[in-house]
Amino acid sequence: MNATALAGHAGEAKPSADKFALLPIIVLVLAQMGATGDNGALSLAASALTHDLGATTSEIQLANMVYPLMGGAFMVAGGLAGTIIGWKRTFRIGAGLCALGEVACALAPNMMTFIWVGRVLVGFGASFLIPSLLGLIPLLYQGHNRTVAFGCIGAASGLSALLPLVLGVVMEAAGMHVTFLTLAAYFLVVLAASRGLSHVHQVDEKLKFDFLGVTLAAVGLFMFLVGVSSISSWGLVTPFEACPFTIFGISPALPLAACGVVVLIVLVHVEKGVEEKNGVALLPRSFLKTPQVLAGLVANALTFFFMGVQSILMAPYLQLVAGWSPVDVGMISIITGVPTFALALGIPKLAPHANPRHVIQAGYVIMAAALAIMSFSVTIEGCSVFGVYLGAFVAGVGAGTVSSHSSNVVALAVSDRDASQSGGIQTTMRNVGQAVGVALLGAVLLLGITGQVRAGALSDPTISPSVGEQVSQMSINLGSNEEFEHQIADIDMTEAERTSLVNIEARARFESTRVAYGVGAAIILLGLLTTPAIKTFEKKEAAPQA
Repeated sequence: MNATALAGHAGEAKPSADKFALLPIIVLVLAQMGATGDNGALSLAASALTHDLGATTSEIQLANMVYPLMGGAFMVAGGLAGTIIGWKRTFRIGAGLCALGEVACALAPNMMTFIWVGRVLVGFGASFLIPSLLGLIPLLYQGHNRTVAFGCIGAASGLSALLPLVLGVVMEAAGMHVTFLTLAAYFLVVLAASRGLSHVHQVDEKLKFDFLGVTLAAVGLFMFLVGVSSISSWGLVTPFEACPFTIFGISPALPLAACGVVVLIVLVHVEKGVEEKNGVALLPRSFLKTPQVLAGLVANALTFFFMGVQSILMAPYLQLVAGWSPVDVGMISIITGVPTFALALGIPKLAPHANPRHVIQAGYVIMAAALAIMSFSVTIEGCSVFGVYLGAFVAGVGAGTVSSHSSNVVALAVSDRDASQSGGIQTTMRNVGQAVGVALLGAVLLLGITGQVRAGALSDPTISPSVGEQVSQMSINLGSNEEFEHQIADIDMTEAERTSLVNIEARARFESTRVAYGVGAAIILLGLLTTPAIKTFEKKEAAPQA
């Protein structure tokens, strides 16, 4: 079906070119705020999860990972499902599943239930919800209004900073369980508000659901993300104590990730035949053959990679090492959110003819600068408050700048139907980016801390060889001096040895955190290599019929 026919079927639902419909975008923004705010709530809950459910740093990392893991595995499928059964229907399914998942998190008696029931349900719900809101925009808005609508969705990431602040107050006053019940109520409000979304006629042909493609995508992405996320707990090459099994004597993390990549390569070849046969595929050829689409997908991924870096480095360090409260960390979200909102919405609105390539390039540089500032805000015993606030503000400037055009450059480069379906692949890239950010930088952090503490314990002359040997068998979590002392309490040692170990661990977490920030900044700057492919800046609209 061509774009003109699609526009004709959706004629009653689409606002006119000079009138911007407010009600649909409000509903879509609320949904985006909830999905982003959920991640913020989990960051605030790091201390509560440790004390209430006995969570370790690795389990907190896994809880952060499962949401983007499920989203990354199934959001492409959610985008295809919306194309076939209707975006409004998949939107409502997603909101309901997210609400159910938040209830499961609130009532979870242990981390196993919290992660594998609550977080899985929320991630699966987001697989339907987020592709739907991005899929509806190309059908509801055209021309400059579409650019503004995509900017509003990017701005919603900034507005979502209000949720962590409110949820931080709730968490401090009523605890973690009430906080997640509050999030459940929020998603129920989004579900009720979705009745105000206009009906759009998307297709007039019977399309087949690509079960083979969905299976390959889910398996490939799941294997890749599980492998990458398990590096810090299973080991990079040498297996850790927590490693469940080995492959030829090495950790299974990298082999599992490599197998996932192989499955995804097979998926690309399979989808060519599926699209020719069925007319619709999980991965339309236009996504893979259009360099601008790939550059836009990278921009989506790097923005959420950046957010993943913040969630695994900044929030845990502030709470577990510097002793900040959930409300204090919630204030950081506001400082980041205000410029994110202002720039993601303001750039398309106030500078409609800005070059998207230059905007995204500037955003990458600013995000890397923000991570550099954050790294220098870290101290051995805590952090520099001014540095944290400055880094958070610059982070919002960078994220808002990239978000203002990251989705629209994809929509500009393909047909309306492919632009609508691209919501699934865009959100998959966002979740993959966030998952890789949490996994990769979490691995750099935890492997760095563990490696330096082990080496320091064995080389320090004040520490006996027997104590050094026992410490070298441990995996060290990110935490305060007191928490590290508790971790080594079972080892028989002198007070002088204990003091030396605490000093070694403090220096290790300080240096490893800075290195992790530096790695994150370098990866974001690599995104600049993709930006020359962004060449289509405006989309020619079909001529109106008499």
